[in-house]
Amino acid sequence: MKEHTFYKEAISMPLIPAEAMPYLENYIYLPMLLTIMERDRQLLEKVPFKLKSPYLNLLDETMNTVSADLQTTSLYLQKHKMKVIRHSTDELFTEYVFLHDGYQDMRRYLNVRLRNRSEELLNLYIRKLSNQNSSAP
Repeated sequence: MKEHTFYKEAISMPLIPAEAMPYLENYIYLPMLLTIMERDRQLLEKVPFKLKSPYLNLLDETMNTVSADLQTTSLYLQKHKMKVIRHSTDELFTEYVFLHDGYQDMRRYLNVRLRNRSEELLNLYIRKLSNQNSSAP
């Protein structure tokens, strides 16, 4: 009987620690942000703005911040022996496999949610950068 109770407890334990989830999800979103911003930068270079450099500078600074956060995320995942693998994509969902300590956790993300969250993060990064620059003399 005790074995059965122990077995139930073992099953109910989360496979991936809660504190790791933001890092695992950052490893999904931050590369997306970099791809989006790189494409936007290429478009921005072709558009006939009179003053392109402020927009390009903002984009470059934002990309640098995102890249630094992605590097921090990568180091965390390496240190904790975790991986994120994009498994499959269809019209509605993208599946990712989170690997940690011999366990595998498959998660499905709604593509619309991936897009919306990427947009939210981009807004956060731009606001954060704007706040840092406005506090500088």
